[in-house]
This record gives sequence, structure tokens and C-alpha cells, in this order.
Amino acid sequence: MRKRRSPLKRIAAVIFVLASLVALGFVAVSGLRHPSDQDPPVSGLSAAGSQAAGAAPNGTSGRTSGRASRDQPTFPLDTSLHSTTDPHSIWVVVNKKHPLQPLDYRPAVSIVRGYQVATAAAGGLSDLLDAGDQAGLGLKIESAFRSYDYQVSVHGNLVASEGQAAADLASARPGYSEHQTGLAVDLITPNSPGCDFKSCFGRTPAGRWLTVNAWRYGFLVRYTVADQAITGYQPEPWHLRYVGTALSTAMHTAQIATLEQVFGIPGGDYPR
Repeated sequence: MRKRRSPLKRIAAVIFVLASLVALGFVAVSGLRHPSDQDPPVSGLSAAGSQAAGAAPNGTSGRTSGRASRDQPTFPLDTSLHSTTDPHSIWVVVNKKHPLQPLDYRPAVSIVRGYQVATAAAGGLSDLLDAGDQAGLGLKIESAFRSYDYQVSVHGNLVASEGQAAADLASARPGYSEHQTGLAVDLITPNSPGCDFKSCFGRTPAGRWLTVNAWRYGFLVRYTVADQAITGYQPEPWHLRYVGTALSTAMHTAQIATLEQVFGIPGGDYPR
């Protein structure tokens, strides 16, 4: 006769069977889930892990952040191609905070319509004047290269007649003048002689033409009304500065008017 199991043993056997079935079911269900579907523990996410999952550090999505980056304007030219401090460079920046070094620098010059200009600027200036002639403007050079000694006289006369502050607004101190580089010219037109060296030159046909077209020949209208706080000078729509067509075209494309903005160089008034 088979020996009857005690009630306690039967209960233990039932519990064992049920536990085995539960364990088998868990394994089967968990095996259906792909590892990539599993949520990582929140406490284990690093900053890099958050970005990999699509979250940007500032709380915006990675896609939004990338779009903003693509929309950020960039200057369309390598600004390290030429020096901004070497006086021989067509990109040299000369303003009230950055004098020429040496102060009495003299460039190599060529003659354009009877005036000395830096050789590097001669071709572009000739082309600009020829184009102005074809447009019926009759542009003429009134001032180009000025030596250090000549600028001593120009600035000194203004100081004597108008005072230091007024002279510094309208004229560069010796060693601080773009004219000394040979890359700057002042233009006039016989069609509007009443506006020679006056702000109204910018409203003459010649002044308007230069505003629109100077960049095509490698020149900037260097001192404008909008940029007076940056350059430190009163507007001079007759004053052109040669920088070469690569830079003038890039500035025109980027709608940036001053060398100080392009190169991040301080301008404004003389140091006190």
C-alpha cells in the first residue's frame, strides 16, 4: 500500500510548482523585449548621454539646436589671410587706437592720374575711375598718399583753427592716417563742387554711385554716418579705402561696413 503524503508536504509541492511556472513565464516575456527598447536608469545619464538621446544642454532638442547653428551667419572669407598690423598689408587697420608701426612708414607708390597711391591699390583705383568716367561722373582724385610730415601740417593747421577735439573728429593725427598707407583716396566731382569734402557729397550722383559700386573695385566707403561710433570719424562719403576685391566682396555679401567689425578690432576715439 502507497504511503500517504502529509498535508504539509503536499502544500510545499504545490508552492514549488507554482513558483516554477511564474519564473518560466517571466523569462518568456522578458525575452520578447529588445535591449534597445529598455529605458536607461535616469540617474545613469551623463551630459553626453543626454545629447546622444536628442536632448541639448540648454533644454532644447538637438534638432532645434542644430538648425539655429546653421542659421548663424558666418563671414565668407578667411580673415587670417593678411595681416591687420603690417603696414605693407592691404588689410592693415589704421584708426585712432591703432597707429602705423613705424609711425613714419612710407609705402611703395605708383602714379594714378598724377597722384601717388600704394602700388597695391593702383590697378583697382584706375578701374574705378575709368568706370566712373563711363558713367559720366568725372571723378577726380583730390588727395591720396600723405607722408607723416605732411600729415603733421594738415592736422596741425586744423588744431590751430578749430581746436584739438574738432580736429580729431575730422582729421587723423600723424601716424594714425589711412592716407599714410597710400591705400586711401579722397575723391571729388566737378559736377557738384559745392559738396566737395562735405557730407552732401554722399547725396550727389557720384557719391551715390560710389556707395553702390566701390566694393566692385576693392574699395570701401570707410567713414559713414551709421559707423561713426565705431570708426571715431565724422562721415566722409568721399574717402575710399582699398582692401582688395576679395575682402570688399565678402563685406558687401555679409553687409558689414567697417574693418573694425570684420576683424574684431577696437575703434572709436583716441585713448585718453
